[in-house]
Amino acid sequence: MRGIDRKRIVGLLALIASMGGVQAPVFAKSFFHPLSLLEKKEKFNVPKKYDTPQLQGSVSVDSAAAINWRHFFSDPDLVSLIEKALTNNQEFNIALQDIEIATSEVKEKQAEYLPKVGLGFGASYIRPSENTTEGVLDKITERQFFRYPDFNLNLGPSLSWEVDIWRRLRNAKDAARQRMLAQYEVRNFLISRLVTEIARNYYELMALDTSLKILDANISIQEAAFVKMQTLKRYAKANQLGVNRFEAQLNKTKSQRFQTIQSIVEKENFLKFLSGIYEEVPIKRNSEQFMAMPVDELQTGVPTELLENRADIRQAEAAIKAAKLDLKSVKAQLYPNLTIRAGTGFSGFNPQLLFRAPQSLLWNAMGDFTLPLINRKAILARIQIADAYQTQTVLTYEQTLLKAYTDVLNEVSNIRNMQQAFDKKKREVVLLEESIGTANMLFKYAKATYVEVLLTQEEKLNAERELVEVKMNLVGSRVDLYRALGGGWR
Repeated sequence: MRGIDRKRIVGLLALIASMGGVQAPVFAKSFFHPLSLLEKKEKFNVPKKYDTPQLQGSVSVDSAAAINWRHFFSDPDLVSLIEKALTNNQEFNIALQDIEIATSEVKEKQAEYLPKVGLGFGASYIRPSENTTEGVLDKITERQFFRYPDFNLNLGPSLSWEVDIWRRLRNAKDAARQRMLAQYEVRNFLISRLVTEIARNYYELMALDTSLKILDANISIQEAAFVKMQTLKRYAKANQLGVNRFEAQLNKTKSQRFQTIQSIVEKENFLKFLSGIYEEVPIKRNSEQFMAMPVDELQTGVPTELLENRADIRQAEAAIKAAKLDLKSVKAQLYPNLTIRAGTGFSGFNPQLLFRAPQSLLWNAMGDFTLPLINRKAILARIQIADAYQTQTVLTYEQTLLKAYTDVLNEVSNIRNMQQAFDKKKREVVLLEESIGTANMLFKYAKATYVEVLLTQEEKLNAERELVEVKMNLVGSRVDLYRALGGGWR
């Protein structure tokens, strides 16, 4: 190529590239922005501190969510169960694959705004009519040394590059990156949910073991009372009605025992399902310490720390950023698009001439601006969809934030009320235990009926089981508060 041709091509490309900076102020803004977009802004619409007497301290106090779950749960059997779940749980492993997909999408979007270079090899054969200019020239050429000039071979690299003037492709790449970060937060949210769900079900299993122990103790008491009633009947000091009532109460308690055993089996299987293990051995636990397990208060910090600790809020925030970038990327489709194409290589109508330089060398370069006209309605529709989705992500973010704040308030109040309920219920059990001894003594001396003994035993059994249930709610509320604060994924 001569120097003057090279200068012309370079000058043409420079002129096309400079048009990108000239086009923007020339066209009216209404042409590129014919829509009135909402582009809603997110708001931190919760108070600066929790309105509850349970919470004390200043803004500088850290939330309990910052505690690693291995330190939060001191039971080694529970820690081992959670570790198995984080390795084997299918839902968690599915979320990890979603991260891999999102990471690959980022790489795909990143490659879209880079120049596309390929190596091509092609062959063509065109036989023109002999009554055309090309046909006459072929006839003349064939009389010379070269034969079949209509056959052509091409070999060489080619380049195609869409110049990302308006950041359309880069915004799409950044949006994909934000969605990838959102998938990481989904993973963290699943970890938090999995850890706390296993902990709560583990404690529920311990509570069921405690209830089974209570039922066994009461069955022993009721069997002794039943035997006593049979003895009294033999000595004509009681009738068959009393014997039947005591036997009915005993069978009721034994029925409750079988129901509790079934609940234990189901709870163990559910924990194995969450952990992704299918072993025949029972779940290891020390249920003896359940009723004596301390439930200390958690430091909740301030609501602003939910933004740092709650994975679902962080995921919603990343979704907002991705939606905003998607909106910018779609809006840029209304702008002129600059594409540069270039190629070089070897070309010849005979294989012997293909690599003969410089005669067989070829190169080309061109650039073009395209502005959407006919398909503008489709682009405008995509812009409206992207704008509505951006608004939707902001509303979802605010809803998630408000739900997180409400969850903390509910669990703080639940812990306080469950602690008071546990103290009162514990006192009730103590009184009923004393009442059983008193009722048996009075019945022995005919100062009380067998009905009073039966009612006292049943009330004591119900109170003990309710005490275990209140304890479970108390322990579970502490776990739920830890999760509500955003703990469990670190």
